[in-house]
Amino acid sequence: MYQTERVVSQKTRVREHLESGKSITPIEALNLYGCFRLAAIIHTLKRYERMNIKTEIRKSDGKRWAIYSLEEKTDINDIIKAVTNNG
Repeated sequence: MYQTERVVSQKTRVREHLESGKSITPIEALNLYGCFRLAAIIHTLKRYERMNIKTEIRKSDGKRWAIYSLEEKTDINDIIKAVTNNG
């Protein structure tokens, strides 16, 4: 009898990583999850799962890389309070 293991996709692992409050870079995605195409996974999460992911570009020594993280959720009540207190 064969044992079946639940295979967790790279997309799911990246989503869970971001939802835990951590940011992720392409090299981290490669080292942690074997993911060579992090930008493609981020695009899928943004477009099809409607995740609000922030992209920050860092530069050093002529090299550029992206750092992805979830945008902080804004509570509508906090927006209303800010608007009414300033008015």
